[in-house]
Amino acid sequence: MIKKINPAKLARREVVIFLIIVFCLSSVFYYLIANSLVNSDEFIYTLSLMWCPAIAAMLTRLYCQKNLDGFGFGLGKIKWQIVSIFLPVAIGLLIFGFVWLLQGAFNTENAIKIFSFSFFPTFLSLVAFNLFAAFGEELGWRGLLVPEMSKFMGFTKLALLSSTIWMAWHLPLIIFGSYHGTGPLWYSLATFIPSVIGAGVILAWLRLKSGSIWTAVFFHGSWNYFIQVFYPSLTIQNEATQMITGEFGWASPLIYVILAIICWHYRYLLPETH
Repeated sequence: MIKKINPAKLARREVVIFLIIVFCLSSVFYYLIANSLVNSDEFIYTLSLMWCPAIAAMLTRLYCQKNLDGFGFGLGKIKWQIVSIFLPVAIGLLIFGFVWLLQGAFNTENAIKIFSFSFFPTFLSLVAFNLFAAFGEELGWRGLLVPEMSKFMGFTKLALLSSTIWMAWHLPLIIFGSYHGTGPLWYSLATFIPSVIGAGVILAWLRLKSGSIWTAVFFHGSWNYFIQVFYPSLTIQNEATQMITGEFGWASPLIYVILAIICWHYRYLLPETH
């Protein structure tokens, strides 16, 4: 008689193997980033780091399942893809629009260039690059980690735990690399930690609700481009605006935590998680 293995036990095993691989791979690039002397090298190492979760996820699936199934490559309902693309755009407009109106920080000169027809190919290439980079992370975090954790724990626990793991994975970049704000390090950490945990809760909700990894990829890629590149280019940057806007301003964690609480409130709309 063949003994049937508990699916929850298999899922736990897959999560543990994935986390070991992803942090072992990432440690190589943490070291390279911390010791890089040239910005171009740090950029390459950071992009490689962003693909460590994808590589770890594929290795884990091949080892545990002997296939690459279960990542959620189907689109699901299109409305969730639309929400994932445009929610970061709306959040960014709210945050940066606040400083444009309150501090008169709108950069008209850059706006003329950015909204010109000649900039459109650059816009598409930048969006495509950010989606490519985001895919590298999301194949691991929301393609494997979140759905596997949902097989043996409820949404509240999996959302907070997966988000905390994702946050911890970023910390060496902030502490030893250049991924931080212009203010003191403690301020970058104080804004980033609740921001990324809130974002992780939202991404987990979207991934489980839609059944599609693309919601996480679109949200993550859209956020990285519009919050880190597009809106800052339309803003006259100074210390005051940088303390509010971007990934290391106080507005992002405020909005993310509010949205995370909303997602948590509507957790009953999700498929049964375990």
